[in-house]
Amino acid sequence: MMDEETFRPVYDDLLQQGVKYIYHNAIENIGMFKLIPLKYRTDHIAYLGGLAVDPRFLSRGEGQKMLKRIISFVGEQGFLRIELSVPDSNDKAINLYKKNGFEKEGVLRKYSHLKSEGRFMDELMMSYIF
Repeated sequence: MMDEETFRPVYDDLLQQGVKYIYHNAIENIGMFKLIPLKYRTDHIAYLGGLAVDPRFLSRGEGQKMLKRIISFVGEQGFLRIELSVPDSNDKAINLYKKNGFEKEGVLRKYSHLKSEGRFMDELMMSYIF
């Protein structure tokens, strides 16, 4: 977690790059994610990251709905693969991805660095193949 002040420049940068998406229903914002199209020989791949659901909507099926819509959207854009990394300790997210057709591909050792805690985390690489 980041406080809003620390996250604001990151958020603004992702919006400027055109890779940050907000997921909402007809009334309010529910979640967000980034979707980064890769280039050159990997231009058939979209990288999914930073997927988050507003805490008010947790355990209400909104993450499932959002992920289904993301998969549909990525397919409509002509991509053939979605890939992501997720902390190997985040069982809830891993189960959500698996439930929606993502498969584990391997472990990225000491992939993410939590500066605030001064430690590294292993992440699972997962993919969805159309």
